[in-house]
Amino acid sequence: MGRIAGVTAAETRERLLRAAADVFARRGYEGTRVADIAAAAGVSNGALYAHFGSKAGLLIAALRTHGPRLLDDMLAADPDRPVADLLIAVGRRLQPRRDAGGHLIVEAMVAARRDEDVARPMRGYVGDRADRLAGLVRAAQGGGELDPALSPAAIAHFCLLLALGSALVPPDEHAVDEEEWAALLTRLVAALAPTSPDSTKGSTR
Repeated sequence: MGRIAGVTAAETRERLLRAAADVFARRGYEGTRVADIAAAAGVSNGALYAHFGSKAGLLIAALRTHGPRLLDDMLAADPDRPVADLLIAVGRRLQPRRDAGGHLIVEAMVAARRDEDVARPMRGYVGDRADRLAGLVRAAQGGGELDPALSPAAIAHFCLLLALGSALVPPDEHAVDEEEWAALLTRLVAALAPTSPDSTKGSTR
């Protein structure tokens, strides 16, 4: 079972990424063999290795392509949406979520604790997400929407902790009323707003 006739290299890569996201999410990183992913994608092991050098590399590539994309999707749908509203909207979607992307990132985090080959690219993945969030915060601070005295890195870190925690704690294990959750998020985001004209003298670390 080699490369499928009539299928381009890009299409083969995408088939492998989709298969990897599904198999890793269902079986876990340790319980998945390269052969399992190749079989699910309908290609040979050799075809898989022609695109990805290792199982760890395939895991991170699948996470980048098919992992949680809630923030990116909302930004794409409404790029001019105020960041404060965006944070609340994303936070509201986290509480009831239990999707394949959530399972995938949990598997990547667990694998990163045990395998340095996974840990290194995971640090890059998380760092990229943090940088993206911090950039949004800086833009909102420049527009007077968020307090410039607050650290963009700290706000980004807090958002990442909330998002990753939502993947680890499924809603059926600790149910919270959606409206109560929304009220809490609204209060937290409101606390990030500028408190006074003097706050513009702060620094964005």
